[in-house]
Amino acid sequence: MSTTEPPPASGRPDDGTVRRPAHGTAREPADAARPDPRESRPAPDAARPDPGTAPPGTAPPAPDASHPGTARPDQETAPLAPDAADRELLDRWNALLISAREGTAGPDPAPYGEDLLGRWAEPHRRYHGTAHLRAVLDRIDELAAQLPPEEAAGPGTGTRADAGPDLTAVRLAAWFHDAVYRPDRSENEERSARLAERALPEAGVPAARTAEVARLVRLTVTHDPAGNDLDGELLCDADLAVLAGTPEQYAHYAAEIRQEYAFVPDAAFREGRSAVLRQLLGLPHLFRTGYARDRWEPAARRNLTTELGLLET
Repeated sequence: MSTTEPPPASGRPDDGTVRRPAHGTAREPADAARPDPRESRPAPDAARPDPGTAPPGTAPPAPDASHPGTARPDQETAPLAPDAADRELLDRWNALLISAREGTAGPDPAPYGEDLLGRWAEPHRRYHGTAHLRAVLDRIDELAAQLPPEEAAGPGTGTRADAGPDLTAVRLAAWFHDAVYRPDRSENEERSARLAERALPEAGVPAARTAEVARLVRLTVTHDPAGNDLDGELLCDADLAVLAGTPEQYAHYAAEIRQEYAFVPDAAFREGRSAVLRQLLGLPHLFRTGYARDRWEPAARRNLTTELGLLET
């Protein structure tokens, strides 16, 4: 959804700054590296719409009374601390960050993971929460296990010409790709990428890998990787794998998307969401990797067709 950015809300710094472990729990000032409030997200590639968005160009009005109980994103409070159920995710983060440093020393990875999990657990999120993060990480693992030997031999630079993906960068990008998420704002991917660009060097990740993570996060605006972009294909296919769930799983996903955009009136949401679904169904392929096309594409197209039919009745 492309909108002009409203004033920043109270609570979490709007620019997506990360806690600095070297200074306890203090955060950077809220206006540090803040994007120009006049900027809006570049228009997504028409051939690759984002299925997790509401109608493009819809300005956020007051909350829709027909969707009670959904928090307005501009009413969010301080980030929630991860609970015991997220300990496994935090363990995965700690191991990933240590691996990403390539043997160099760095600060304790846990505070960075705790900060990210707090973001993913913000109360205004319904679909874009920790369950989505875990699902994307799991789908990356599933896709990586199916790579042919010549591509699975990485780490490479993420292209087929290099004969291997940088799976560490892909997994880091999964952690950051929705780290900043406000459904009433249009620069979520850009802000998430900037968060990665600030946090990862501080956490000891080399510059080249940090740049690749930020590039991948920005790629989730369009989900349209180039033909030789193996890193991009893995992340985008994992992010879109929700489209291929069972009918019950897909219905739950669609309901959560509607809850996140409860401030959009029903008529506008139905019109915009229908346009997104038609564009997706018009693509030659929803997924880029051979495994995802074979295993996920048929179910995804059935689910999209079913939702479109319900929206148009």
